[in-house]
Amino acid sequence: MTTTLSANGITINYRLDTQKDQAPNAPVVMLSNSLMSSYGMWDDQIETLTQDFQVLRYDTRGHGGTDAPADAYSIGLLVEDVIGLLDALKIDKVHFVGLSMGGMIAQLLGATYPDRVISLSLCDTACHMPPAALWDARIETAQTDGIDALCEGTLGRWFTEPFRNSESAAVDKIRTMIQATGVQGFTNCARAIRDMKQCDILVNISAPTLVIVGEQDPSCTVSSAEILHNGIPGSRLVILKSAAHLPNIEQKDAFNAALIGFLRENNKPT
Repeated sequence: MTTTLSANGITINYRLDTQKDQAPNAPVVMLSNSLMSSYGMWDDQIETLTQDFQVLRYDTRGHGGTDAPADAYSIGLLVEDVIGLLDALKIDKVHFVGLSMGGMIAQLLGATYPDRVISLSLCDTACHMPPAALWDARIETAQTDGIDALCEGTLGRWFTEPFRNSESAAVDKIRTMIQATGVQGFTNCARAIRDMKQCDILVNISAPTLVIVGEQDPSCTVSSAEILHNGIPGSRLVILKSAAHLPNIEQKDAFNAALIGFLRENNKPT
């Protein structure tokens, strides 16, 4: 059920789906969305994940139904939003899964709050996203021409051309999410990504970690995933063919199989 609560000074929009047998003590998988999307980007994962887990989805600050304050954001602030939400829901620890911006949050969460994570899944993400000029240009475009001006270029990076041509309903769903993103929320999160430099924290991540990347992702590339994999002790790298930036949608079956296998393997009593 979708609802909201106040945490870390903002109202956060979230949804908690129960495990399919209503098991009250089923562990929680927490899903964190990409820039310019909402928690609906994870719809294709819910049926698979709720076989074993409760699933907590939320809209990142500046996105979906969550507040978009004008103050500056940072990846650290977005981590504090996660902790605030978990504390408010009285959830001790989670399997945390983040894609793109969500994966940036996941890295810092795992490094600074190791007691709050059972495992980490870092999907199509990076620990540094240069050049700053690219982000400045996107921010200027959004402020001058609106989010719509970024929409088609974003979809071109997020999905391969064959998928865009053959799966219009799935692409249109993400297009709607992009168009619904406010300029302020996009701008503040884009600046947080632009200013992020956290490759040095990877060695501090102790939770079991899965790194997933679409082979044709032009934004958070295979090389970016390899930096994460090489920097996080004991991590596992999965490269999904015929997928760009959103393999959880473009190659949902392969993505779900890799994710659920990893989560089950690391779902040990604590």
